[in-house]
Amino acid sequence: MSTMLDMKPVNVPKAADVLAEILREKILGGDLGEGVDLPNERDLVVQSGLSRASVREALRILEGEGLITTRTGRNGGSAVVRPTSAAIERSVGIFIRGQGIRLEAVLETRAAIEPPSARFAAMHCTDADLEEIEKCQIKLEQASEAGDVDAYVRANLDWHVQVVRASHNELLIAFITAVSHSVYVATDLDGFNSASVRNAVIRAHRRVMDAIKARDGEAAARRMERHVGAYIVDIQNTQENIDSKTPKET
Repeated sequence: MSTMLDMKPVNVPKAADVLAEILREKILGGDLGEGVDLPNERDLVVQSGLSRASVREALRILEGEGLITTRTGRNGGSAVVRPTSAAIERSVGIFIRGQGIRLEAVLETRAAIEPPSARFAAMHCTDADLEEIEKCQIKLEQASEAGDVDAYVRANLDWHVQVVRASHNELLIAFITAVSHSVYVATDLDGFNSASVRNAVIRAHRRVMDAIKARDGEAAARRMERHVGAYIVDIQNTQENIDSKTPKET
């Protein structure tokens, strides 16, 4: 009679995943620096002992992660590149859409990121940062005055992203940029961006900007929290009004 062992099924990783992990660690660990060419496919096949199909899949994985770039043609090959925020932005954007993340969750993420980002902006911003924030605000005000709601919404989101950029925190910048598209879609609601709402946003922005210029981090965070909180409530109320007017199926 055979003995039953108390054990879980053994999951054997794919060969391509193993090779991708080895190369990934060499890149992130600094053994393969930016701009260094990887061995060509034939050499990787010989060195790894894997099939060409596995090698190609491993390279595709790394390229998708933004760790290498692949050249085609006679002088083709793969070279190490420096990871950028684009990888995070792309992944978060796909996750939000693919998982059907609730609007409330996206807005809560924004509320969690922006107030501390405003504080850091007040602490770390440069004169050039202040100029960029001001440019976004001017575009916002001009679009609002002209009644161009689409341009106003874009300028509004640009302003918020620029404030986070002024924090000089790469992770915060990547996250807010990643969710900005979802916020843009969320604010495209009938009746939401009325003249009164636009004017309130303009005033709130100016108060936040004044605190950042004064290097008052606590005031900047407090004012941004109040602004984003009110903005979220307005979006939710507008959505509820739209839902209440939508005929329900019987």
